[in-house]
Amino acid sequence: MKQAFRASIFHCLADPGPHADASAVEHIEDGLLVVEDGRVAQVGEAGRLLSQLGDDVPVQDYRDKLIVPGLIDCHVHCPQVDIIASYGEQLLDWLNRYAYPAEMQFADEVHAREVAGFFLDELLRNGTTTAAVFATVHPHSADTLFAAAEERNMRLVGGKVLMDEHCPDALRDDPVSGYEDSKALIEKWHGRGRLGYAITPRFALTSSEAQLEAAGRLAAEYPDTWVHTHLAENQEEVDEIARQFAWSRSYLDVYDHFGLLRERSVFAHCLHLDAEDRKLMAGKGGTGAFCPTSNLFLGSGMFDLRSMTDAGVRIGLATDVGGGTSMSMLRTMSEAYKVLHLQGQSLPASRALYLATLGAAEALYLDEHIGNFAPGKEADFIVLDTGGSHITARRAAAAETLDELLFALIFLGDDRNVAATYICGATGPRRAAPADR
Repeated sequence: MKQAFRASIFHCLADPGPHADASAVEHIEDGLLVVEDGRVAQVGEAGRLLSQLGDDVPVQDYRDKLIVPGLIDCHVHCPQVDIIASYGEQLLDWLNRYAYPAEMQFADEVHAREVAGFFLDELLRNGTTTAAVFATVHPHSADTLFAAAEERNMRLVGGKVLMDEHCPDALRDDPVSGYEDSKALIEKWHGRGRLGYAITPRFALTSSEAQLEAAGRLAAEYPDTWVHTHLAENQEEVDEIARQFAWSRSYLDVYDHFGLLRERSVFAHCLHLDAEDRKLMAGKGGTGAFCPTSNLFLGSGMFDLRSMTDAGVRIGLATDVGGGTSMSMLRTMSEAYKVLHLQGQSLPASRALYLATLGAAEALYLDEHIGNFAPGKEADFIVLDTGGSHITARRAAAAETLDELLFALIFLGDDRNVAATYICGATGPRRAAPADR
C-alpha cells in the first residue's frame, strides 16, 4: 500500500553538532513523505512529488504541522511508570523506597500486562516510537512487554532484569535461573518482527560475579542481542562498586571484565567516568544513554556530552522513567539543554532532535532501520502541532525561523503537541484526555 503525507518535514542526516551544522539536517517547508508498505519510499518537495503519485494514492494533508521521525528513548523502566514523580531520595534509597516495591507487584502477570499496555500507549502518545526498556526480574514481565509491543508493531529492545545480590528476596533470581530464563526469552522474542532482546543486569551492585559471568556468557552466545544496564549514576553507587569489586580499575572495568562491554551495550547515565573509561567505551562500541530529568531529580550529577562525544562514544537521549520525571522526549530535550548549559556546553534544537532520532538510532545500532527519512527505512514518524496548547500556538506565531520554532517547541511542548504518531505508516494512539487514560 502506498500513501503520502504533506507537511513541513524535518529530519537529520548526520550529527549537527554544537554549532548546528545546516548541512547535517534537511528541512522541506512544503514537503511530501511517501510511504509504501510501511517504509519510506520518497521524501521531497510536494510540488515535485505530487505529480508523480497516482490518483489512487491517498494524501494526508498536514500542511499546518511539522513531521519529524519517531522519537527514540534509549533507557526507560516499564514497571516504574506508577512511581514517576515520587518525592525525594537519592538513587539507592529511592530504589529501596519506591522502585523495588513497585517491581514486586509484577509477580502478578495480570498487573504486568496492564502496565505494559498503558506504558507503551503513553510512549506513543508522547511521540516515542522505539525504546530500550527494562522489565522486572519476573520472566513474564518481559513476555507481557514484548507481546504488547508486538501488538502495536513497535520497535522495542527489552529484557528481564538480573539481580541476585543486595536486593529484596522477592526480586532475586540466581546465576543459573537468570541465565536460563534469559536464554528462553531470547529464543522466543529476539529478532521476532521489530523486537530485540537485551541481556539486563540491573547494575553491577545487584549481581554477583557468578551472575555477571553468566550474563557475559549469554552476550557471547548471542552477539546480536543488546546488553542494557546502569553505569556510574551516583557517587555512592560508584563507591560501593569499588568496594564490592576491589580488583577492578573502575565501574566500567567490571562490565568489560565479564564481556558485557561491546557493540550494542547500552549504559544508562555514565556521569562519573574518567577519560580512560570513555576511551574504552568508545573503542568497544558501547553506548551512553543521557538521562537528564532523572539525573536532576535524583541529584546524581550532570552528563558531560562534550567529553563523551569527543571520545567517540555513541550517545542517545533517554527519559529513565520512573527516576525520570516525564515520558515526553520533548521535555527530556529541554532538560538536556539546561544540564549542558550549566557546564558551558550548547545544545541547539537540531542537535537535541538528532539525539532523540538518528543519534539515538545509531546509539542502539538501529540506524539501518529507523532514525530519519532515508528511503527504505521504516516509516515511524510523528506529527507535531504547534497549536496543541495555547502557549505553543502563541510562541510559534512569533517565531521567525525554523530553529526558533523548534527550540520553542522543545521547551514548551508535550504530548498535547503530538497530533499523531505513525508506526510503519499506520497511526497509533492519539491525544486523549486524562480521564480517558
